[in-house]
Amino acid sequence: MELEEVKKLSVELMQTSKAAYLTTIDAEGYPITRAMFNLRNQDQFPEFSEFFNGLGNEFEIYISTNTSSSKTEHIMRNPKICVYYCTPEDFKGVMFGGEGDIIGDMNIKKKIWLDWWAKYYPKGLMDPDYTLLRLKPKIAHFYYRLEKVQFVPGE
Repeated sequence: MELEEVKKLSVELMQTSKAAYLTTIDAEGYPITRAMFNLRNQDQFPEFSEFFNGLGNEFEIYISTNTSSSKTEHIMRNPKICVYYCTPEDFKGVMFGGEGDIIGDMNIKKKIWLDWWAKYYPKGLMDPDYTLLRLKPKIAHFYYRLEKVQFVPGE
């Protein structure tokens, strides 16, 4: 499979996968994976399409979470994370790896905010328990059936 096709299919997976599977490393060094809102999914979150289309790196990933969550604690201790998008029925997926950041920038947080999230963050956008995680991936592994292609996102 050609690299440009792999990159195109990877972006499509990011835009259509029902969930983004985030893996962090806990204090004992074990990986912990959980399903998160896929903010890149254009059907579920069309409000964010303009934000993601305006990024310089089409593979940059943002995930909303609670500041008090174990995810945030894990990333502060060990920033190495991965995010996986897939369509299991097609045996197709892409895994992005790198070091995660915890985003406190209010300008970015305003762009990635929905009022109905107040059920998770009762004080709204300004809730200190609302935060964003960001991954600017350093590696990617695309899988389709028995084929695997590794690439460097952004190159």
